[in-house]
Amino acid sequence: PVKEGGGEPPKGALAKAIDTQFGSLNAVIEKMNAGGAALQGSGWVWLGLNKDLKSLMVETTQNQDPLLTKGLLPLLGIDVWEHAYYLQYKNVRPDYLKNIWKVMNWKYAEEIFEKEINP
Repeated sequence: PVKEGGGEPPKGALAKAIDTQFGSLNAVIEKMNAGGAALQGSGWVWLGLNKDLKSLMVETTQNQDPLLTKGLLPLLGIDVWEHAYYLQYKNVRPDYLKNIWKVMNWKYAEEIFEKEINP
């Protein structure tokens, strides 16, 4: 939630990694939004960490398949099943994806990222 820091952009090591690997925070958001909008049916769009390469990746998974099946540790996940957004956004998934960033918990993602890259 916003009152608990939701939507505040990342800082520190995660922000630097996003800038290095994607060019900007807006670029990773656009990539995740595009991936989520393009996903047919139900599934998830993720910002994941390849622990071996210490590299961030945007991936999608179908249905309830976890990101770990692609060898990545989830940092952020966006549920793009209709149940996640239908009551507020009807069938307009791109509007949901545009607005989910207002409550995204980057602080939690940063904690996981820093723990994994600096064990």
